[in-house]
Formats: sequence, C-alpha cells, structure tokens
Amino acid sequence: MSVEFDLIMHDTLWMSIVGQAFIVLGALVFLTATVGIITLPDLYTRSSAIATAAGIGVSFVLTGAFFFLPGVENAVKLLAAVVLQLLTSAVGSMALARSGYLIGSAVYSPTHHNELDGSGGGATDHPEKDVRR
Repeated sequence: MSVEFDLIMHDTLWMSIVGQAFIVLGALVFLTATVGIITLPDLYTRSSAIATAAGIGVSFVLTGAFFFLPGVENAVKLLAAVVLQLLTSAVGSMALARSGYLIGSAVYSPTHHNELDGSGGGATDHPEKDVRR
C-alpha cells in the first residue's frame, strides 16, 4: 500500500510541476504582449501582439490546467478550446486591424510608404509595373 501511494504521489508531483510550468509560461507570454502593447508604435503591430498572446498564452494556461485534472474528457475539451482559441484570436486580430485601417488609423512606417493605399507609388514599389522602362 505504501509503495502504491508513493507512485501515485510521484505521478501527481511531476504533473503538478509540468502544469505550473505551462501556466507560468502562458503568463510570460501575456507579460511580453503587455510590453508590446506599451512599446509598439501603431494599432496594427499592437493587434499582432495581442493575437499572439491570446492564442499562445491561453493555450499554455489551458494546457497547464489540464495537467491538474487529466482525463480523456478534459483532453477533448482542451483540444477544442485550444483550436478555437487559435482560430478566433487570429480572426479577431485581423478584424480589429482591418477596422482600424478602414477608419484611417495611422500606419507607422519609417519610409512613409503604404502598399495598401492603392496609389501605385512608382518604380521603387512595383518594378514589374513600371511603364517608364
């Protein structure tokens, strides 16, 4: 009985450590996204930082929680939650960036060039379309 109890406690201990490591890793992803939100120059790069944190950070936290309550039912829930989180965070980030662009949010560019503007831009932007050759 004592040997069996020790084996169960040993399994519980390593699973707890792995679960905590995943949760801390997810928190670190959120921390780096917070730094990105503060330091990045415009809406588009900030939304990229948020999407990455939402997708990867939440996935790490949920995976860590799974190690505390393992099981087939929870594994199915984890898989569904991670897939849906990755899909919705990417789509949501693109929707935010697109809406920001449509309302005229400034695009940070050290060269002051906007390829989505549609105004052409001359030979330096699209050499295959340059008619001056």
